[in-house]
Amino acid sequence: MATSNLHLSALPHPLSIENFQKDHNSSGTSTLNFTQAMAKEKQEPRLLYQPNFPPTHHELKPNLEETQQIHAHLIKTHFTCSYQIPFTALQYYYSDVALHSFLVTSYIKNSSPKNAVKIYADMRKMDAEVDNFTIPSVLKACCLIGLPLQGEEIHGFVVKNGLVGDVFVCNALIQLYGECRSLAAARMFFDKMANKDDVSWSTMIRNYCRSGMLDEALDILRKMHAMGVKLSEVAMISMVNVFADFADLKLQKAMHAYVVRNRSYGNSVVPLTTALIDMYAKCANLVYARRLFDRLSGVGIVSWTAMIAGYIHCSDLNEGGRVFLQMLQEGMFPNDITMVSLIKACGSTRALELGKRLHAFTLRNGFSISLVLATALIDMYGKCGDVISARSIFDSIKSKDLMMWSAMISAYTQAQRIDQAFDIFVQMTDHGIRPNSVTMVSLLSLCAKNGALGVGKWVHAYIAKQGIESDLILKTSLVDMYAKFGDIDAAHQLFMEATDRDILMWNAMISGFAMHGHGEAALAIFAQMERLGILPNDITFIGALHACSHAGLVLQGKKLFQEMVDRFGLVPKVEHYGCMVDLLGRAGLLDEARELISSMPMRPNRVVLGSLLAACKLHKNIKLGEWAAKQFLSMEPQNCGYNVLLSNIHAAANRWGDVADIRRAMKDEGIRKEPGISSLEVNGSVHDFITGDKSLPEAGKIYDMVAEMREKLEDAGYTPDTSAVLLNIEEEAKETALNYHSEKLAMAFGLISTAPGVPIRIMKNLRICDDCHTASKLLSKIYGRTIIIRDRIRFHHFEEGSCSCCDYW
Repeated sequence: MATSNLHLSALPHPLSIENFQKDHNSSGTSTLNFTQAMAKEKQEPRLLYQPNFPPTHHELKPNLEETQQIHAHLIKTHFTCSYQIPFTALQYYYSDVALHSFLVTSYIKNSSPKNAVKIYADMRKMDAEVDNFTIPSVLKACCLIGLPLQGEEIHGFVVKNGLVGDVFVCNALIQLYGECRSLAAARMFFDKMANKDDVSWSTMIRNYCRSGMLDEALDILRKMHAMGVKLSEVAMISMVNVFADFADLKLQKAMHAYVVRNRSYGNSVVPLTTALIDMYAKCANLVYARRLFDRLSGVGIVSWTAMIAGYIHCSDLNEGGRVFLQMLQEGMFPNDITMVSLIKACGSTRALELGKRLHAFTLRNGFSISLVLATALIDMYGKCGDVISARSIFDSIKSKDLMMWSAMISAYTQAQRIDQAFDIFVQMTDHGIRPNSVTMVSLLSLCAKNGALGVGKWVHAYIAKQGIESDLILKTSLVDMYAKFGDIDAAHQLFMEATDRDILMWNAMISGFAMHGHGEAALAIFAQMERLGILPNDITFIGALHACSHAGLVLQGKKLFQEMVDRFGLVPKVEHYGCMVDLLGRAGLLDEARELISSMPMRPNRVVLGSLLAACKLHKNIKLGEWAAKQFLSMEPQNCGYNVLLSNIHAAANRWGDVADIRRAMKDEGIRKEPGISSLEVNGSVHDFITGDKSLPEAGKIYDMVAEMREKLEDAGYTPDTSAVLLNIEEEAKETALNYHSEKLAMAFGLISTAPGVPIRIMKNLRICDDCHTASKLLSKIYGRTIIIRDRIRFHHFEEGSCSCCDYW
């Protein structure tokens, strides 16, 4: 292939986003209108014989509402086949079991697996026939909603009814146990299977890969190869796609070698090679990906797309642009699917400039802007922080579907613009568009980020009132939201009410307890997971280790870290090492933390070194702090946070000359310290406060309240902790500076703006200082208020003169 010398800049910028060409034929409306079909369908006699499963061209693809209408009709007629079914295509399903299977499958396709499981339960109650075609679909639904106990009941039914010899049923059980219950149970069942096909082997390998147990996955692959079992071409593509999700080059090379040895050289060569290109690109190994691409003959648009998306994924945008231009020069014109894929890749990597040029390409080359393409563009601009462009595209499309409305809400969520997001939400409902769980998750996430508890509670009530189906993701978002609001009791209550928890919900609850310093409670949830056979993943251990760190549970943390490797076969990532360094550093074991960093198999990142640096400040270890800062600043010299931390370490030791040198260097390089900001929600509005800000709308009342707070504190025996002011100024000036920290201003506003007894919830972007922590404890007792402050590190619940952190944070 010829290599293009054109630069990425050859791709033009869009002239104006308003010049969209709207495709009114792509409104997203369904081609099946069940109500009209029932009204117009002729009453024709049924055929005496019809096949159990209809021909492909008669396959129905109803949406959720239409599936529910079909279901309601069949319930009304008691699934009796002698009744005329008022839908020609449905008449090919001539038996009760076929109709039930159709409904199960349709509910799953319409993202309503809970209804699919309910149909199975109804079939069992009615003693209806359940065959080997229905069982795999029901088991798939159990996987989707995390119902291992229901799956075990189905397993018992399978054994009792002699279906255990059916390979399709057995494969579905392996997948269920692997995803929802226990790898040990999945492996035990797999080993007992008398007849395994290639899907059985590939499912077991996927189970191990999903849990990060790569050695076990390779072992299964070797055994399969030794027994002469060959994966089908489709199964091989599926396996390559699974391995693509793991940044393990050794494993990917092993899979590549297996493909080379076992593939046939027919029509499957291009799809398989394309899957391998995508796999290597996701592992950031563009050399291997490009080598495969260049050797591929008969390159199709999918292969070009995979290679270009690979460059975008690896942030090599210039090369991605060159390959795109090369594709055009070789006469390969992209289609809608290509453009959507590449635009989505730009959004994922925040490649705004390339995304704009791809947008311009669609405009200049006559692409009709379908709903799917427009939604992808809105999503891309939203993820890149360009909400103006996203809104311009959104406003240019007249016939919007739910996905587009949700994408615009998500764009405002990314920008943390709570008012605009809810304005779009209101417009959507006014247009008669019913929100789904995805929409509500975006709103809940926005509320959690902005600390808008009142609005979040309204969203929760709206979900219940409108009967929006709460899938696991939505339930988990509610747990996460209440935890981030500081209402850990409400989060725990929702967690306990959920009967269909998946690993994400367990992780959310563990992380919630960790943020609030409830280490023992977090470990109790972890132990409960183990008793129920739920396999923890790497995220679980990050939450559990954080819980140990914030509660000072050093021995428990060390034990967890060891068990993660020895018992669960998980390879520690840099995030886990960061948790351990934080755990050891907070406990004052700085030398042990330094040794752990030296033994890491990967280079320490900003989190690891930042944790050590923060611990050095806490324990006033200047020498080690300077080492950590030097390591960190060699990686990110423009990061002000760690310049400030090192400056504070020197300030705490009264080394003002060193402080001056650091701050002078920051000024010369244009590095600015992040200002302390505290936020407080009152009556649905979020108010921000900056240290010493006197331009506030009610500044007079706020500063009067600050003076009252100071007077009452002094009466209670409070003495300002001026060590928290790391400036070379007089003591009196330090005391004055302490009075007007952002959290104290927010607290004063909360006291004058909320009714007595109402908790005051404050969010702070930086770590709370020692003086504000001491003052908050006393103020909670003086005013009889619960004060909840979420700083950058964790939650502090101040009540009756004490803090939930027990002064360990």
